[in-house]
Amino acid sequence: MRKKKVHVLFFLAIGMVLVLSACGGGSKNIAIGPAASETNNVAKLILQAYGLEDGDYKAYQEGFGDAADGVQDGNIDVSIGILGLPAASIESLQASAGDVKMLGLSDKAIEHIEKNSGYRRLTIPKETYDFLTEDIETVTAYAILMGSTDTIDEELGYEIAKSMIENASENTHAQAQQMTLENALRGAEGLLIHPGAKRYYEEQGLTVENEVAELTADATKRKKEFILGTGSQGGTYYPLGGEMANLWNKYIDGMNVTNTETGASVENLSSIRDGHMDLGMSVHVPALQALNGEAEFEGHEVKNAAFIGHIYPEVIQIVTREKTKIKSLGDLK
Repeated sequence: MRKKKVHVLFFLAIGMVLVLSACGGGSKNIAIGPAASETNNVAKLILQAYGLEDGDYKAYQEGFGDAADGVQDGNIDVSIGILGLPAASIESLQASAGDVKMLGLSDKAIEHIEKNSGYRRLTIPKETYDFLTEDIETVTAYAILMGSTDTIDEELGYEIAKSMIENASENTHAQAQQMTLENALRGAEGLLIHPGAKRYYEEQGLTVENEVAELTADATKRKKEFILGTGSQGGTYYPLGGEMANLWNKYIDGMNVTNTETGASVENLSSIRDGHMDLGMSVHVPALQALNGEAEFEGHEVKNAAFIGHIYPEVIQIVTREKTKIKSLGDLK
């Protein structure tokens, strides 16, 4: 009888090990962004720079808003986001939690990221957030607007680009101040440009060297309802995109744009390709990958999306709480 009990306990123990293994991951919970999002892609690249692979941590595929709630509740140890500066969601987290800590990237990690992506070094000044005591080294890309060449005709592309620049002062979101003529072509390098946007920028005195996209969109057959893909409600894209859409609806005759919550860049570009979306906000890095059929878009390139304009710099911001005792991503190994 005793021997039988020992066998039962042994198999129960083995079963528990198998269940724990199936749950996967190391001891730290890290929010890496929604599946099929640029946040998810770059988060994995960042973690790889520190020698962290799948299974070394428990990945939470949350948008930054939900992830911030998880950080506040203590269910998530570290959250990685691509956000504008300053990010309202981080300020809100600090207001609620009171002990937010931002993690910087090491020189070695930044070198790895720059070598393997289009992201480049950026210093977040300590004055950006009240809780920072020193500058933070990180990386950045650019948020841009892409439009479908199948539904955004030349004149409409012209009006959208014009509105982004000339009506930006009416947009109350903090990142709207980045939509200036001086910044208009940031993130456009290597992308096809919408002919309407090109015409507007050249009229304003800018030199546009991009290859011009070919349009199948016809102004005489223009539809009235358009979809703008943004991101998660807790991030920057959704509220900023909502205000952009409202201004287009106000100033462009006969146009009605509805902004929708999505997984951001990759989903938006894929939706434009598949004819389910007319406009999409994206980091410029996946937009290049989409055009060239690389990374997430290998074998599924996006040839019907064109650059319309720069929106704001996209900054990688990594947050935890002081109570986690995590001082750097290197502590997660």
